[in-house]
Amino acid sequence: MQFLVYIIVFPILWIISILPFRVFYWFSDLIYIIVYRLIGYRKKTVRENLALALPHLTEQERLVVEKKFYHHLCDLFLEMVKTLSISKDEMDKRFKITNIELVKDFEKKGKSVALLTSHYASWEWLMTLNDQTAFFGIGVYKKIGNKYFDQLVRDIRSKFNAELAETKQAIPMMRENQKSGKMCMYGLVSDQSPKLDRAFHWHTFMGVEVPVHTGAEMLAKRYDMNVLFVDVKKVKRGFYEATFIDLSSDARSVPDFEITERFLKMVEQQILDAPEYYLWTHKRWKHKR
Repeated sequence: MQFLVYIIVFPILWIISILPFRVFYWFSDLIYIIVYRLIGYRKKTVRENLALALPHLTEQERLVVEKKFYHHLCDLFLEMVKTLSISKDEMDKRFKITNIELVKDFEKKGKSVALLTSHYASWEWLMTLNDQTAFFGIGVYKKIGNKYFDQLVRDIRSKFNAELAETKQAIPMMRENQKSGKMCMYGLVSDQSPKLDRAFHWHTFMGVEVPVHTGAEMLAKRYDMNVLFVDVKKVKRGFYEATFIDLSSDARSVPDFEITERFLKMVEQQILDAPEYYLWTHKRWKHKR
């Protein structure tokens, strides 16, 4: 059954991926009408999240953010599909690194890097970074139930020479790479809500006290990695810029949870600057005090 679904859907995705960009975004506008106006995908969750995180906005202002967010969500999904056929030259025009020299400086330190990012703007196209650095890029991700679509996502995200590792594979991989001296950059999307039985730390995020993921910080300390934050901004439709920020060059010397809290503060600033580009369908505040 999984294969049947895949062989039906994949040709559609491929056709979408080869559409000219102008037509491609017209199609995204059509998807927006279906997802937002007809289906109302996770609209209740989005409104609850916006009310919790942005209480300083009026109801009308939050509605404007909501509509902009759904437009961006449709663009984001289709842009991942677009990666199937996009050329490297086109990708380089659309996803720019503003300070790649900072990454080059970290290469000279001779240690692997934990690259912390959030569900903001375009974390998908960040995989193109691997073509611009000596680090071996590895994205840590959660496996998809349908094995054929899981392989498709792996193929899409590894198009620019990056590798993906399931969450459960990450620690053995880091251990092995450290032993062999392989310099890697591990992409870790760290703003999601952890399971309560794995919550080691609570912190205020967007004014709400919630359990926070500390795994990236713990791994950075265990395997003596430098820590970078990547701030991705949406310049305009289909165009992004990423800026790297040094969170720690010596993670083991930083008090526990401080790196995690620095990271969350930067995510908060992203949200306050342009809230429509955060992933509001994610149940980030499902556990709160």
